[in-house]
Amino acid sequence: MRVLGIETSCDETGIAIYDSDHGLLAHAIYSQTDIHAEWGGVVPELASRDHVRKAIPMIEEVLRRANLSPKDIEGVAYTKGPGLVGALLIGAMLGRSLGFAWGVPTVGIHHLEGHLLAPFLEPNPPSFPFLALLVSGGHTELVKVEKLGQYEILGDTLDDAAGEAFDKTAKLLGLGYPGGAALATLAEQGDSHRFHFPRPMIDRPGLDFSFSGLKTFALNTVESHTLDERTKADIARAFQEAVVETLTIKCRRALQATGFSRLVVAGGVGANKALRHGLHEMCKKQQASLYFPRLEFCTDNGAMIAYVGCQRLMAGAKDDLAVEVYPRWSLDKL
Repeated sequence: MRVLGIETSCDETGIAIYDSDHGLLAHAIYSQTDIHAEWGGVVPELASRDHVRKAIPMIEEVLRRANLSPKDIEGVAYTKGPGLVGALLIGAMLGRSLGFAWGVPTVGIHHLEGHLLAPFLEPNPPSFPFLALLVSGGHTELVKVEKLGQYEILGDTLDDAAGEAFDKTAKLLGLGYPGGAALATLAEQGDSHRFHFPRPMIDRPGLDFSFSGLKTFALNTVESHTLDERTKADIARAFQEAVVETLTIKCRRALQATGFSRLVVAGGVGANKALRHGLHEMCKKQQASLYFPRLEFCTDNGAMIAYVGCQRLMAGAKDDLAVEVYPRWSLDKL
């Protein structure tokens, strides 16, 4: 089956075509970072309007790259949630309209399910069951994945997500928006011995996360020091080490609790080099296999939506006449 995937949950427009026999045929991602940087964060109305401008030209471009025409598409998948409601509606209405015009089935996809299964786009994907760490600007979750559509959330963030804490701390350091990647780059120059940040919630049982206190600790540290370039780098290093160690400890606990030997890491923060190194070392000690999607598929993208849409359409799923999107939508409600 050949499926067009449309991702418009937030501030990236992602379009892709996935073929069940031949894999990913073509994809494109457009980031709205420059549009939102002026405002220091995502402006939902601007995000929606830009999806309107970019989506159809990108679909035409991806079809050209794959050397296909609309008559070659056998299904359409779009992100149904969670995300910004206006942005989600752009993708949903476009996906349903194309499906209606082309006479093919459509299916709405859970954005986080896309991230969970993004490693299946790689040459050596994991096999079920596995443990997944979803870590991004909006989500930090540990998920037990038994098979397609069967997910159990083992741990969730009680407040800020890890990526959100990265961006807010970067803003405290004057690194602009989005600041997570800039903070990670700056941390490479920092002294790991100058500051020590707390590792939140590692001294209590369970697999939940909390990063708001870490963000407050960063604020207090910033306010009590003169922010020269060296101090900024040292604070960035201490903050990143605290997040990485916290995530690593919780992943180790979850692997031990489930008895699984496979860990999938997905979401934007999954591109962080320090996190990848920390989890690699932990998995080596635990004799577990570690899986990441390629860097371009850590961020929001249409390829993961096209892949999951293909699996679900082949399993018989399809939309009815209603067009529904869910700004909030828990994975375990699937």
